[in-house]
Amino acid sequence: MTQATLTIRLARPRDASAVAAVHDVAWREAYRGIIPGRELEKMIQRRGPVWWKTILDRGARIAVLEFDDEIRGYASYGRNRLAASPYRGEIFELYLLPEYQGLGFGKRLFEAARRDLAGNRVSGLLVWALADNDRACGFYNHLGGIKVREMEETFGDVVRVRHAFGWV
Repeated sequence: MTQATLTIRLARPRDASAVAAVHDVAWREAYRGIIPGRELEKMIQRRGPVWWKTILDRGARIAVLEFDDEIRGYASYGRNRLAASPYRGEIFELYLLPEYQGLGFGKRLFEAARRDLAGNRVSGLLVWALADNDRACGFYNHLGGIKVREMEETFGDVVRVRHAFGWV
């Protein structure tokens, strides 16, 4: 009998291609029908391996979830981009390949990012999700997030609402 291994660790620059591949597949799955196709394609194309390597070289905090030694998901996080907020930390992105969703891996990534932020004395956490992304909003609600803010975001000629979920 073979046992699968699950590891969550900080990404390294050499992980850029694998993170880009997860980003590509996960974004297509998450935003098809929510973000207009042309806009979604532009957003995905901007985030290729070179982009990911650049931000990793600059020290971005990205946790990767490895299952059987292959990257299957990631979470990028750091200090909240909104300076005037009681939530000092922010998870900017948390994505898994579709076949790894609903298995508890997202919760593990979320908790790893939250622990890392707390270990760096960054208290409180904020995560943004498009309101039309029912799966993401349900996920953050299930983890105890409380909707604390709402904003609009424009994609081409389409306006979508984003919700901010907060944890103290």
